[in-house]
Order: sequence, then structure tokens, then C-alpha cells
Amino acid sequence: MFDSVLVVCEGNICRSPVAAALLRQCTGARVESAGVAAVVGSEMDPIAREVAELQGLTCPPHRARQLTQELCSRADLILFMEQRQRDYLLRIAPESAGKALLFGKWLDDREIPDPFRRSREA
Repeated sequence: MFDSVLVVCEGNICRSPVAAALLRQCTGARVESAGVAAVVGSEMDPIAREVAELQGLTCPPHRARQLTQELCSRADLILFMEQRQRDYLLRIAPESAGKALLFGKWLDDREIPDPFRRSREA
């Protein structure tokens, strides 16, 4: 079991906050989120929040933040939505490479597409 998990996406307003809420609820671990091109200070996307809450997730207040070397060093496990986001980590915190996996690792290494500004179904 991991004590701390960091979930990473692009802007840190859709995928990673929803995934963090899911992991928190399922595991009880300390779960944080960040983005490689974060819309720093922004709240969670309203549609992402609505869809998550309709699925029974509790989404606490959220403010987007940028992925940093410090955040990476604090996490036991780092989960990315897309491979290129992991590539970003390798540039800023190469020492964290061994604990960085795709969120879709257990779904045939599938990337999770960005739903921002797309339909609710996305």
C-alpha cells in the first residue's frame, strides 16, 4: 500500500482532481494532484465536478497547481494520464522515474484522454 499518491494531468482541473477524489475514497491514502501545464489557482472544472459527484465521489474544494520536483519527491506513487506528462516529470525530477506510472497501467497501459471543453460523455 502507498501512503501518498500524486495524480497528474495537463491543467489540473479535470482528470487529476477527479482521479484523486476516486483514489482518496477507495484507498484512504493521502492523494494530491497537479498539472504539467496547470491553470494555477483555478477551481475544478464544473462539468468534471458534476460528473464525478453523479458517480458518488466527494470532491473537496480544489485549486489547480503546477507539478514540481518537490511534489514528486513527497509522493510514493505518481500516476499520469498521458505518457507525455511522464516525459515532463523525467525532465524536472528524473529521480522520481521509478515511481511514475500511467493511471491506465491496469487498463493495458491506456492513456486517459483530456475531457476539457468536450461533452459530458467524454
